Amino acid sequence: MPQQIRSITGTGVPLLLDDIDTDRIIPARFLRCVTFDGLGEHSFEDDRQQDPGHPFNKPEFREGSVLVAGRNFGCGSSREHAPQALMRWGIKAIVAESFAEIFFGNCGALGIPCVRASRADLEKLASAVAADPTLPVTVDLDVLQVIAGPLTCSIEMPDGPRKSLMTGNWDFLGQLLEGADAVKTTTGKLPYMSGFKA
Repeated sequence: MPQQIRSITGTGVPLLLDDIDTDRIIPARFLRCVTFDGLGEHSFEDDRQQDPGHPFNKPEFREGSVLVAGRNFGCGSSREHAPQALMRWGIKAIVAESFAEIFFGNCGALGIPCVRASRADLEKLASAVAADPTLPVTVDLDVLQVIAGPLTCSIEMPDGPRKSLMTGNWDFLGQLLEGADAVKTTTGKLPYMSGFKA
């Protein structure tokens, strides 16, 4: 059955920077892979090498699953490897000021909610997470809020992608498997699938 995603709870990762493009999320040299397996460990590889203090280098944020980012997150090329890498790192939701459109869509297709919050609220959220890396952070699509301890922030997400996540319609493979009997019935009626010879 397709997975319904109504809320995500986990610890946070504060990365409140603007214009983080997909090449920074997963550098181009890692795009030659045949599958997406192993991409997670290379998330922000170059940024992490250049900055030992990068949040993805810090053990206290290693188990974080809610990424707190800035404006225009996921800009640049449309590579789907970027959300794949973040997902394989362990990121299950992203809260940012805004997102690049294709990156937003690629995340939705993986079941990763991308929600928008005001800059002021993002600054409070990032500070709270930095001060206490064990603080539970909940992204609630039902009430359109992020809750982190005593902090509650309003969030936005377009209705279509939000409903798709909440109903499970984002999970195309799950829908296909759920309708396996109907697929078999239909394919059995197609001449080119049932031994039709020209």
